[in-house]
Amino acid sequence: MAAPTSKFCPLLSDLCLPTSDNREIMDDRHFMDMALELAAKGEGFTSPNPMVGAVVVNDGQVVGRGYHKMAGGAHAEVNALSDAGDLAKGATLYVTLEPCNHTGRTPPCTHKILELGVERVVAAMKDPNKKVSGGGAEFLEQNGVQVTTGVCEAQANKLNEAFTKYVSTGRPFVMAKCAATLDGRIATRTGDSRWVTGETARRFVHQLRHRVDAIMVGINTIRNDDPSLTTRLPGLQGCDPVRIILDTHLSISPDARVLRQSSAAPTILVAGPAVDDNKKRALEKTGARVIEVSLENDLIDMNALMAQLGAMELTSLLIEGGSRVLASAFNIAVVDKVFFFYAPKILGGDDGVPICRGPGAELMSECIAINDIAVHRLGDDVLIEGYVK
Repeated sequence: MAAPTSKFCPLLSDLCLPTSDNREIMDDRHFMDMALELAAKGEGFTSPNPMVGAVVVNDGQVVGRGYHKMAGGAHAEVNALSDAGDLAKGATLYVTLEPCNHTGRTPPCTHKILELGVERVVAAMKDPNKKVSGGGAEFLEQNGVQVTTGVCEAQANKLNEAFTKYVSTGRPFVMAKCAATLDGRIATRTGDSRWVTGETARRFVHQLRHRVDAIMVGINTIRNDDPSLTTRLPGLQGCDPVRIILDTHLSISPDARVLRQSSAAPTILVAGPAVDDNKKRALEKTGARVIEVSLENDLIDMNALMAQLGAMELTSLLIEGGSRVLASAFNIAVVDKVFFFYAPKILGGDDGVPICRGPGAELMSECIAINDIAVHRLGDDVLIEGYVK
């Protein structure tokens, strides 16, 4: 029988050797792949918790499936074990994250595993929270459950890269997005940017908005484009991100669309210290929240802002522009990942708006390096995805 493969856990060719050990590895990866696909269903709904999926297998057959659907709800393991019922006894539980052994909003999953008589637990990754990492696996082993970790670990880590960064540092995982012509312009000299990329690429951006906790732009983007900064996905009730506007002097118009949204997500205006109290009160009457952050070279201090956003339990942030905001984020080194969209268009001059505005590196050796590159075709547009080194 051919070894199963998938987008999550492609099997290595050397695992196709017909030995019992390799067969077990192949089975583990196959069932973990199912768990990862279940985990991805929680995308956009679980923050500040991770996305987790679980599969219960008894005698080679899947008898239970579950995933974490929302923060405060039952964990994936509990949902899968409830789905399995009595068939969980003597079974193997595949779960994308080490089962918890502490009481949070819900009881420990390890107790449920023991209660139902699961014989073996296979976890893709250990909990990245250093305060609890390894505790669940150790507790289960001490109580006679066989535990295997590290199956499809890289895939599980990528799925929850924002959660891992947040619990490790207390700061959000930051993604920078831009849409540019082939000659690197995000708008014409008149500020026109509708539309640089096509419909498929724009739909992907809305999927990104659904996935993240917050989206950030500068006040010039608000003035020029008057965007909604909401999530609009056909056929899906997506989650709106928290809208964050960098507005040092609170110069935003009270008629701006971001202040008049019918949305469960709030709008946050980030101002410099000691802003005018009358402006602040007037804007807060629209429902917006105003936070004051220290300045660095007359610009919002990005490091200080990231610390504040982390304290607000915002685990992920998508920076959509404009060019000064992107430049500041890169120069202060708060960006973790990039999504650069390029349209098959050439502006044909040097008077348009560049992706980043302001002084950059003097030497090519000083450029910001991007690693782990992936290139995607979205309609006629090309997306370059990668991580800041």
